[in-house]
Amino acid sequence: MNEKHINAIGWFASLMAISMYFSYIDQILLNLNGQPGSTILPIITTINCIAWVSYGYFKSKKDWPIIICNIPGIALGFITAVTAF
Repeated sequence: MNEKHINAIGWFASLMAISMYFSYIDQILLNLNGQPGSTILPIITTINCIAWVSYGYFKSKKDWPIIICNIPGIALGFITAVTAF
């Protein structure tokens, strides 16, 4: 498989990850409306995304698909966890 196809797969995977993290918005709204969910998954999501952003950023050649797709996970995972308390 050539580099162009591999990069396309990376960006597609990034879009899917962003879609997954945006699904937290529904849980945030439920949390704010008095139906709090678990805090375990959003806390682990936040930690996982911080690790992936760090990995992508500190590589000798920055891995932008990994960085970009995990930034929403940090923010939305954190907000979901905080609103669930």
